[in-house]
Amino acid sequence: MDVYSFVIANKELFKVIYAIIVISISVVIVLKTHRLFKLSLHNGIRYFRNAFFFFGLGFVSRYFLKFIFDIGALFPYAQISTVLFDFFLIMAGFSLLYSLIWKKLEAESMTRSSLFNPRMLIFSLMTIIIVILGLVWHTSYLFYFSQIVIFLIASLIALANVIKRKSAKLQRWYLTAMILALIAWVLNTLAEIFYQFNQAMLINTYATNMIFFLIFLYGVIRATKVN
Repeated sequence: MDVYSFVIANKELFKVIYAIIVISISVVIVLKTHRLFKLSLHNGIRYFRNAFFFFGLGFVSRYFLKFIFDIGALFPYAQISTVLFDFFLIMAGFSLLYSLIWKKLEAESMTRSSLFNPRMLIFSLMTIIIVILGLVWHTSYLFYFSQIVIFLIASLIALANVIKRKSAKLQRWYLTAMILALIAWVLNTLAEIFYQFNQAMLINTYATNMIFFLIFLYGVIRATKVN
């Protein structure tokens, strides 16, 4: 039995392990970037922190909500977890994108809240619309395509920052992570379309996602070592 066959045969177990790792990484990133934000009061760090807060919530709702609340008798767990997962991951994408463009859209002065301000409420409304349309049209493709668009834009902005040589080392790291995220979401979409024909593609998607989270973890740990 090769590796792919072994993972596919035990896919539920590996999904839980994968979720635990992603949630753990997200928690570490949130805690470390919150500390860094308190020291620097940099708005971009707040939105970056929020992105991994949403990532963590998304994976908790997808894989562990049923163990926290016994809601099966009232609502179908699968649908609720999918709705929450989609909402939190789209908001995570928007937060990462906004961490790159916040200076163009708001003043240097500190906003009262990085979660409840007019711009993030607009992103929340857009996210709700995407999730509702997905439910009404019984499709997950809106969710996947929205992530591809978000990370494509984020990758282009990160590339522009590298070209402008703004904090070149940091921006190259950010660009690498954004491109990986874009690749992961393209693979996610292909896995959704061709899953019944090629389940091994899903394993490659999880591996790419894991590298994305590990790159950000590495960058955050390095950034906080000197603070």
